[in-house]
Amino acid sequence: MGHPQGPPGPAHPLLIACALSIEHLALRSGRGGAGASGPVTVIRTGMGPRAAEAAVGRALGLERAGGAAVIASGFCAGLAPGMHPGDLVVAEETRDAGGRSACTGTDVLVDALARTVPGRTVHTGLLTGSDHVVRGPGRAELRATGAIAVDMESAATLRTALSVGPRPVAAVRVVVDAPEHELVRIGTVRGGISAFRVLRAVLPAFYEWHRSSLLPRR
Repeated sequence: MGHPQGPPGPAHPLLIACALSIEHLALRSGRGGAGASGPVTVIRTGMGPRAAEAAVGRALGLERAGGAAVIASGFCAGLAPGMHPGDLVVAEETRDAGGRSACTGTDVLVDALARTVPGRTVHTGLLTGSDHVVRGPGRAELRATGAIAVDMESAATLRTALSVGPRPVAAVRVVVDAPEHELVRIGTVRGGISAFRVLRAVLPAFYEWHRSSLLPRR
């Protein structure tokens, strides 16, 4: 096996974007331990696709090292029957009115999450975006389009990140409610607390994905 030639390259940053204060708290409080392959920034974009576009565009416009990897994270609503609060969703692609974005290294993330949060079900598929909170019949309509989960910011986050320049992108969400477990208010019932605890635990998997995304592709 060969060995890398020359001095190590510059550190590659990782940007993690979430919308809500409670998501930001979970991700920030779960940052203990080593493992990042460069500087890590967790930003709170605010709620909705327009807020996500603006915040991510600003953050990437200010980055000193080009090509920062971007992960959209936080909570989501599950659309598939059998989903439970605390399940994880790893997007293979995201979609909203602005288009579709293919995600990087989905298999790496699924494997890393299985080790990081053992016992939690990980779902993969299409993560769709919405400009409003989706409840009741609206969820069945989105499920009919092939989506397995919905949130308001992931698609806008990834689309904006890729519009600035090529980079690894991913979306990892924790189900906070689902068809059989619809919640009214995050954090006030058992399902919300379970989702918060899972979100606190995911950072090591994000770091593993980030390291993998920096390896040369064969």
